[in-house]
Amino acid sequence: MAESVMQAVVLSGVGGLDQLQVRYDVPRPTPTGAQALIQVAACGVNNTDINTRTGWYAEDSSEAAMGWRRSATGLGFPRIQGADVAGSVVAVGPDADRRLVGQQVIVDPWVSRAPEWQMLGSEVDGGFAQFCVVPAVNAYPVHSGWSAAELASIPCSWSTALNMIERANVVAGERVVVTGASGGVGTAAVQLLRARGAEVLAVAGASKAPALADMGALAIPRQGGDPAASVRQHVGDVDVVLDVVGGPDVGNWLGVLTRRGRYVVAGAIAGPVVPLDLRTVYLNDLTLAGVTTYGPDLFQRLVEIVESGSVSPVVSGVYSLRNIHRAQEDFMAKRHVGALVLLPDPV
Repeated sequence: MAESVMQAVVLSGVGGLDQLQVRYDVPRPTPTGAQALIQVAACGVNNTDINTRTGWYAEDSSEAAMGWRRSATGLGFPRIQGADVAGSVVAVGPDADRRLVGQQVIVDPWVSRAPEWQMLGSEVDGGFAQFCVVPAVNAYPVHSGWSAAELASIPCSWSTALNMIERANVVAGERVVVTGASGGVGTAAVQLLRARGAEVLAVAGASKAPALADMGALAIPRQGGDPAASVRQHVGDVDVVLDVVGGPDVGNWLGVLTRRGRYVVAGAIAGPVVPLDLRTVYLNDLTLAGVTTYGPDLFQRLVEIVESGSVSPVVSGVYSLRNIHRAQEDFMAKRHVGALVLLPDPV
C-alpha cells in the first residue's frame, strides 16, 4: 500500500451495514497547526457509531423536531467513524508539542467543545482506519500494561461512566443502580463506583450476572417485568440511578429513588420518549441530569485511574477492521459483556 493512502472504513450515508465500506485507497491525513497524527492500534465500537450510521442524530429526526440538536453543523458524509482510539503519535503539526511523537496515547473523543461540540467519528473523521488526525491536546499519553485493544475500550465508555458518576456526586456507602450494566459504559460504571466504595446494583441479562458479580456488583436480572421492583425487593430504595437504557422503565426508576435521590441518564437505547409523572420528581425532591459532554480535566482523571491499576479493562471481542459488519452486528445483538474492539491491518 502506498504511503499516501490507508485502510479505512468509510460510511457513505445513513442506512444499514451496506453503507460501511472497507477501502484501501483513502488518503492518509496530514497533521497541520496544533494537530497530531495517530497511527491507530485499536478502536472500540460504541453506540455512537450505530446511532450515526442509522440517522439517530439526524437533523430531521423526531428528537431534532422537538428542539434537540447534537451539532450546529450536523453530520456529513463520507465519514470515517470510530470514537475510541488507542495508538501512537507518529507526527505533529508545527504548532503542537513534538514531545508527543512516539508516545502511546488514548484520545479524548470530544475534539471540539463549546460552542461547537464535535465528536471523533461523528462530526469529524475518527479511528476506523490506520491513521487519524486529532487536536494534539486530545492525545493523552498513557503508561500501563494494557494491550492496545484494552486501551481502546476506554475513551468513550469510561469517560461517559465517570461523567455520570461525578454529575451524581456519588460518595462512599451510597446505593447505586446501573442499568445496561453489561455494556461498555455499564461495566466501567460498576468498577468506578466500587472504587468509590458505593454499593452497586447492576441491571443486565441473567446470563451476564456472574461477570458483574465478579466486579463486585449485586446483579439484578433485567428479564421478567419491572427491574425497579426487583431492586426494591432486594434492597429497598436507592440513592442514585445511572441509566443508559431509557425507555418505559424510566418512571419506575424514579419511583425507587430515596428522597433527594439523583437520576442521571446518558443513553436511550430502549427509547428516547418516556412516560413521566412529575409528581414523583418534585414531591420527592429528586434531581434529574442528562450527561454527554465534559471538560478535558475529566479525561485526564480517567487516564490517571487507568494508570493507577485500580480498574480493569473488559474486552469480550476483537475483530479485524475488515470485519466491521460482523463487529457491529455483534454489538447490536448485545450478547457481550464490556467492549468490542477493531484492529486495523498492520501498516
